[in-house]
Amino acid sequence: MEKLEIRSPEGRLGVLLPGMGAVATTFVAGVELVRRGLAKPIGSLTQMNTIRLGRRTERRTPLIKEFVPLAGLEQLVFGGWDPIPDDAYESALKAGVLERSHLDPIADFLRGIKPMPAAFDRNYVRKLDGPNRKAYATKRGLAEALREDIRRFRDEQGCDRLVMVWCGSTEIFLRPGRAHDNIKSFEKAMEDNDRDIAPSMLYAYAAIMEGVPYANGAPNLSVDIPALEELALERGVPIAGKDFKTGQTLMKTILAPGLKMRMLGLSGWFSTNILGNRDGEVLDDPESFRTKEESKLGVLEHILQPDLYPDLYGNVYHKVRINYYPPRGDNKEGWDNLDIFGWLGYPMQIKLDFLCRDSILAAPIVLDLVLFLDLAARAGLRGIQEWLSFYFKSPMTPPGLYPEHDLFIQHRKLKNTLRWMMGEEPLTHLGREYYE
Repeated sequence: MEKLEIRSPEGRLGVLLPGMGAVATTFVAGVELVRRGLAKPIGSLTQMNTIRLGRRTERRTPLIKEFVPLAGLEQLVFGGWDPIPDDAYESALKAGVLERSHLDPIADFLRGIKPMPAAFDRNYVRKLDGPNRKAYATKRGLAEALREDIRRFRDEQGCDRLVMVWCGSTEIFLRPGRAHDNIKSFEKAMEDNDRDIAPSMLYAYAAIMEGVPYANGAPNLSVDIPALEELALERGVPIAGKDFKTGQTLMKTILAPGLKMRMLGLSGWFSTNILGNRDGEVLDDPESFRTKEESKLGVLEHILQPDLYPDLYGNVYHKVRINYYPPRGDNKEGWDNLDIFGWLGYPMQIKLDFLCRDSILAAPIVLDLVLFLDLAARAGLRGIQEWLSFYFKSPMTPPGLYPEHDLFIQHRKLKNTLRWMMGEEPLTHLGREYYE
């Protein structure tokens, strides 16, 4: 196979993070700890996963970071925006994810990362507020100010390339509308301060206009609208999203494919969460929860394909609940009850209690997206990067194409894309060559 031409990853790679809360600071602190040899990048495919090449008998299994030309961790520099003016050290302390034993050795480094004034609007995130925000007469003015921030950060930090990953809060529920149809209608809507233009869309627009790959880690529409998908294609910018696949939904994308593989039926799946971090507080608002609920509910239907298997999955009752519980902090707990049935319709149950750490699961996702989106840009890939679906609850796809939610298929797609980039044959796992 022919190998793609991929530009060298030399130089500094700037990482821009809208939202400098728990996820962003856990990610940034983690990268610095790994760079100093004080921790391991557990959970990161780019840093710890291998990739098999060729036949099993060839025993070629390099680390992904040794197989594809990724930027090194030492090349990363960080910046971001937040309405709360705390530097990364203060923000990390308040988030309560990492212990002082991890934060204090890198305190000077974290204190040097101060958020730029945010394009923030409480109409879209009602449970948060802060004084560190931009004030412009129009949303177009806000977008242009964000573009200026990007250019200034690039110059001041001496960056050769940039990537932006949305780590901000879940915005209120919005449906795609006329303002999102094309870039002309989108820009006019910004001028008119249209309610359908949310802050996350301004960041996505600014990134694409500046040639910066963009990933959306929340369930907001953000870049997942025709106008910005069109713009990304026109300007040759990779985009990906949406909503980091971390706790409960990660478990669903592991368990549901297993049920379908065995042709075991499902009557109902009840999910509830308790969490007490900033994300939990934001999701205590019904409109923000509705955005998250849409992201979570779509997973099972796409995996189980009830139209193909009506006897097994045609009448599934699926309920999701998220409860704000401050004492728990970032240590989210997800309870799941599955009512399943097997041979001759006999009922069974599966119960799952996942005591997870939301930001600990999200941080390596941010790292992988930064490095893979930079790789995509240097390889000349543009628009939606569906091969990164592995990292998202609601993967973006072109119009008319349903998303793939099965974690195992997503993982295979990601690795086969890397093989394709480097001129290696994709793996089918057929294995007939060993017996002929």
